[in-house]
Amino acid sequence: MINPKDNQPTPFIHRETEYEPLKNISHYLIGRPLATADAPHQTIGKAIGLAVFSSDAMSSVAYGPQEMLTILAVAGTQALGYAFPLAMAIVVLLVILTLSYEQTIHAYPGGGGAYIVSRDNLGEIPSLVAGASLLTDYILTVSVSVSSGVAQIVSAYPVLFEYRAVIAVALVMFIMLINLRGVKESGATFAIPTYFFLVMMFVTTGIGLFRYATGSLGVVIDPPHFEVNVLHPITLFLILRAFSNGTTSLTGVEAISNGIMAFKEPRSKNAGITLIWMSGILGTLLLGITFLAVRIGAVPSEAETVISQLARTVYEGRNVIYVATLLGTTLILVMAANTAFADFPRLSALVAIDGFLPRQLAFKGSRLVYSYGIVSLALIASGLILLFNASVSGLIPLYAIGVFLSFTLSQAGMSHRWWKIGRLKHGTELIERGSTLHHDPRWFFKMIVNGIGSLATGMVMLIFAVTKFTEGAWVVLILIPMLVAIFLIIHRHYYMMANRLSLENYGEPPPYMGRHRVIIPISNVHQGTLAALRYARMLSDDITVVHVSTEPEETEKVQKKWGTWGKGTRLVIVASPYRLFLEPLLGYIEEIIASRQQNETITIVVPQFVPSKRIYNALHMQTADLLRKELLSKSGVVITDVPYQIS
Repeated sequence: MINPKDNQPTPFIHRETEYEPLKNISHYLIGRPLATADAPHQTIGKAIGLAVFSSDAMSSVAYGPQEMLTILAVAGTQALGYAFPLAMAIVVLLVILTLSYEQTIHAYPGGGGAYIVSRDNLGEIPSLVAGASLLTDYILTVSVSVSSGVAQIVSAYPVLFEYRAVIAVALVMFIMLINLRGVKESGATFAIPTYFFLVMMFVTTGIGLFRYATGSLGVVIDPPHFEVNVLHPITLFLILRAFSNGTTSLTGVEAISNGIMAFKEPRSKNAGITLIWMSGILGTLLLGITFLAVRIGAVPSEAETVISQLARTVYEGRNVIYVATLLGTTLILVMAANTAFADFPRLSALVAIDGFLPRQLAFKGSRLVYSYGIVSLALIASGLILLFNASVSGLIPLYAIGVFLSFTLSQAGMSHRWWKIGRLKHGTELIERGSTLHHDPRWFFKMIVNGIGSLATGMVMLIFAVTKFTEGAWVVLILIPMLVAIFLIIHRHYYMMANRLSLENYGEPPPYMGRHRVIIPISNVHQGTLAALRYARMLSDDITVVHVSTEPEETEKVQKKWGTWGKGTRLVIVASPYRLFLEPLLGYIEEIIASRQQNETITIVVPQFVPSKRIYNALHMQTADLLRKELLSKSGVVITDVPYQIS
């Protein structure tokens, strides 16, 4: 084992590079690269934060009430009377979640939400379940919100119905591009449509409630047809199904707790205030839209959304204000995907840093965002949209189980955290990976708040799993354990690699006294070949040049030239009657490897052209790359390129 004390002092030299990235097409698409020092200037305030992290939750009022009415409508108009009481129950759940997550934000100012809370308080497996649940939810957030936004467009322009999936994918790609520009720029870009939606929805519900109070609010004219062959009885199961559908309006509540680091200082305070703003807006709109939808007799349908029916009833036709309302709804539904684009890369980076996802997801791109995560989210969500043909009803059953599972784990973890704090003495602290615990005299009250939140969201999750199981929820119940298994496989790989590369208890081998045996594959004899031969002579006197013969005439030319220029170096000609090049060469190399001596390194020296312009690289065989792919797993084999520049 090496003793570090025996090492010689090592000089360290620090230099600042003057290199700046050259301009290319990406600069025009996503902006100029940002230096690491620019990171503090890329944070956002409460107003922009509301647009970035709350658009998912606020936009869900455009489809949450509709999905609730879709279930109730199968029992007839009498059942629609349950919609508003169910909406009130959902708002009560929203209040519980808001209080719980407000505590989480201040307890974990570094962000991470359910994943970090579960990791520090419940253990590895619960944290991976929370991470898998949230990552799945963010993917479905993009798919559902964009598909729902396209449904608003289709409601106004039915001729586009057949192209809804293509339109949805195009919108996902657009949002991806904007997010690659950075959090600050994407937030500023999406703030305008977010606030435009809020203004239009408050105006619409305000006018609707005023007209209802004055008795001038009518009912929907020419509502879309709702097919139901046999009316279902009003049962507890049906009410629970409607409730579970309505709770999709709460997805996105956890987003702010995951993205605290994006806020300006003081981060926790700004994030907490933004959470309260979001919850107030969400609860108000949810109650207002549900109340009015029932009063006007809105019919849930994919052909025309409830929001469309509400707007044309309130404004008495498809006028300019109606179009503006639908435009605002479409924009916020599309922008809702931005919440997932803000949180998915951050969460996947945290999971990757812990070694449960590919390390690439933890690398920041040129605009100080996690580019790999953004692109991955866009591609997976687009695949789902195409698979389900942008059908909101088809995607909804997959949607809320994951997020409510993460809600439950997060609140359970926070309850356990307060229990641990209650065991601390005054003036003492306990340092954990994600936070530092100090004694809090109000620990019992906070533990009860999070405990109630955990029980409430756990019950909703079970209701959703049971009522939506046959409609597709079983897919998520299988997918989450599969993702956890994948996380563990990735972690095991990184763990084993780290152990193999570790310098702990490392005994340095004796000085290397072996020898090189050099093989040079050639296709012809030219200046590049001779340059490779000169380099090989610097390594060893044991050099073998190999030519794979596919054409006898060409082989004769090679032999003749080598006799002149080879300087006595042996040339092995491997006949290839089927005109294969790589396989015979690999076969010969395998024979050499099998018969090599102990402490002998086989070095493959490959002469390689370097054309004056990169575009010409495609005109030449990349022999070194082919050999590298085949021989990388062979111990004691080194592959060296000898470039020969052609000016």
